[in-house]
Amino acid sequence: MIMDNTSFADLGVPAELVEALRGMDRITPFPIQADTLPDTLAGRDVLGRGKTGSGKTLAFAIPLVAGLSGRGGRKPRGLVLAPTRELATQITATIEPLAEAAGLSVTTIFGGVSQSRQETALRRGVDIVVACPGRLDDLMKQGIAHLDQIEITVLDEADHMADLGFLPVVTRILDKTPREGQRMLFSATLDNGVDKLVRKYLADPVLHSVDEANSPVARMTHYVFEVADSEKAALVRTLASGRGRRIMFTRTKHQAKRLAKQLTASGVPAVDLHGNLSQNARDRNLGAFSDGSVRVLVATDVAARGVHVDNVELVVHVDPPVEHKAYLHRSGRTARAGSAGDVATVMLPSQRDDTRQIMRRAKIEVQPQRVTPDAPPVIALVGEPAPYVKPVPGGPGVGNEPAQPQGGGRSRSGRPAGRTGSANRSAGSANRSAGSANRSAGNRRPSSAGQSTGGRDQDAPRSGSSTRTSGRSTGNGRGTGSNRSSGGAAAFSAARRGSGRSRSGR
Repeated sequence: MIMDNTSFADLGVPAELVEALRGMDRITPFPIQADTLPDTLAGRDVLGRGKTGSGKTLAFAIPLVAGLSGRGGRKPRGLVLAPTRELATQITATIEPLAEAAGLSVTTIFGGVSQSRQETALRRGVDIVVACPGRLDDLMKQGIAHLDQIEITVLDEADHMADLGFLPVVTRILDKTPREGQRMLFSATLDNGVDKLVRKYLADPVLHSVDEANSPVARMTHYVFEVADSEKAALVRTLASGRGRRIMFTRTKHQAKRLAKQLTASGVPAVDLHGNLSQNARDRNLGAFSDGSVRVLVATDVAARGVHVDNVELVVHVDPPVEHKAYLHRSGRTARAGSAGDVATVMLPSQRDDTRQIMRRAKIEVQPQRVTPDAPPVIALVGEPAPYVKPVPGGPGVGNEPAQPQGGGRSRSGRPAGRTGSANRSAGSANRSAGSANRSAGNRRPSSAGQSTGGRDQDAPRSGSSTRTSGRSTGNGRGTGSNRSSGGAAAFSAARRGSGRSRSGR
């Protein structure tokens, strides 16, 4: 419920931030914002408890920016810790308009990408850092990140950080911040060690609890559809076929990738989101879902926290989650910030008992319905289906990636395509030269750009335009040389075939 009679200005929010909030279409505070802002703006330590989608991000973003405005320096003065890169990215997107209005700078730090840009931002100077604990801890150990001037620290989704095992790292990070600084902790629950953080790092905190921890959202409608195993795939496809945005949750990364491809192939463009994707792929897929290029996001629990996309009308649990907190956090991707939404759980007969336990612990009262893919309750929930989208290379959705240039294969003459016989002979000569070089090196391991990370973050995406050269010694003392460039894997395969013929004397 929105606080109808209170404005951000009434709560003491500075005028420039009120104007920035208006530009973000945030006119009236939500309950957790209205409750916490008087204390956080006054510099008090605050413990905020509220269910997912309650508006916690703005509840700490406003006092964070307001408390740091008017001063500057090269070292960070504000720190927000978040458990996942998706959540960190979305927190940054919320803070940036406010920070810009106050003349502050913001940067995001997380793993899975090269740290070079993060190093550059820290060395140039930044006011607010939004970080995942692991990468920030690495940068601190390298002497790149310094927290001795932090004035305001925020821990968001502290309970999820505890679930992921981050509390020892969080403790090391907090120990490096000045004890006299302001600290805010926001968490749905206080279990798994979160209460110890509160006792150790928050000084006389004010507790604000909006809604019971892990409580369901009032404007969220829940459905449980029991279906035969043989009809489950068709039911999931029907649930994905509506015109509005929807998120489909699976238990494993493999299931998420496979379902996204299956939906795209069936005319329902979908993208996946899970831990096996590079950061570039995550950003690309989430961007396609956010801008409407695709309406279906198939995700693992990596998206259950921190992914906020407006107007998600339906969340589908393709498989019931393993515990009730996961159910509530998954479901919280819809019916956010006062809007309405639907949640459907697909249940096999063998999953009845487990699903009943999950609903009871989540305090969800719902009666399971036995359905078929075209049952009236399913059709009523889905509404008008979206138009069929023919899967084509370059089209929307996973599995529609543009075809790569083909440099390999064989022509009708029987020769490898993309390389003439002369070129093959040249490749064979190069291989013999590489073999000679390897023999002359003795037992030393060849050093090359392709074998050394060269200081590059091993999780960073490789550039498609780079050239890698490697020399390997074969069992008979001869070497193989290969050049990989943006010409594609097929050309590389053809070169390898050419070198094989030269070794056999052809």
